[in-house]
Formats: sequence, structure tokens, C-alpha cells
Amino acid sequence: MKLIIEILLMGLAVFIGAKLVPGVTVDGYGSAIIAAVLIALANATIGFILRLLTFPVNFLTLGLMSFIITVLMILLVDSMMTSFNTTGFLAAAFLAIVVALIKAIFGAIAGDKE
Repeated sequence: MKLIIEILLMGLAVFIGAKLVPGVTVDGYGSAIIAAVLIALANATIGFILRLLTFPVNFLTLGLMSFIITVLMILLVDSMMTSFNTTGFLAAAFLAIVVALIKAIFGAIAGDKE
């Protein structure tokens, strides 16, 4: 049940982020959920491998490389979906920041009850 709620909240975060960030469009909430799931899967697989390979650089840049990898995963999902579009790297970077902030707000509201 928690996984479903996490997916729906991530989809909502992507949907809100697409409304707030110029240069990012999503056709609807369903497309936002699909984009959120694909971004999460890309981050968990390809992103994980890239983070392992770039660990020294990531360490030296204090995590900036992880952020860049997340932006690249958003661009990858953009290239895979026709209903989710970004105008480029900057739009994807701002979307990543907005989605992270929205998820932090959701987490603060819900609280950690584990």
C-alpha cells in the first residue's frame, strides 16, 4: 500500500513540477505517473550504475554528479515518452529541483511513521 501511495505522490510531484517549470509539459496526471515510475526505474538501474562508476567525481563535487545523473535520467525518460517533454537540460534540472522540493514537503506533511 505504501508503494502505491509513493508512486501516486511522485506522479503528483511530476505533474505539479510540469505546471511550475517552463519548458516541461506533461499531457495529464496519468502520463505524470508513468513518467515518475520511469524516472524512478531509470534512477534505480542506470542511475545506480552511473553513480557507482562516478563515485570519486561525485565525492569531490559533494553530490553534484548525482544531481546531474538524475537530470540525465529525466532527459532519458523524455526521449522515451511522447506525453512528457522537456525543452532541454536546464528545464530538466529545474524539474528535478522542484520535484525534490515537493517530495520533501510531502514527506514533512506525512511524517516518517516507520
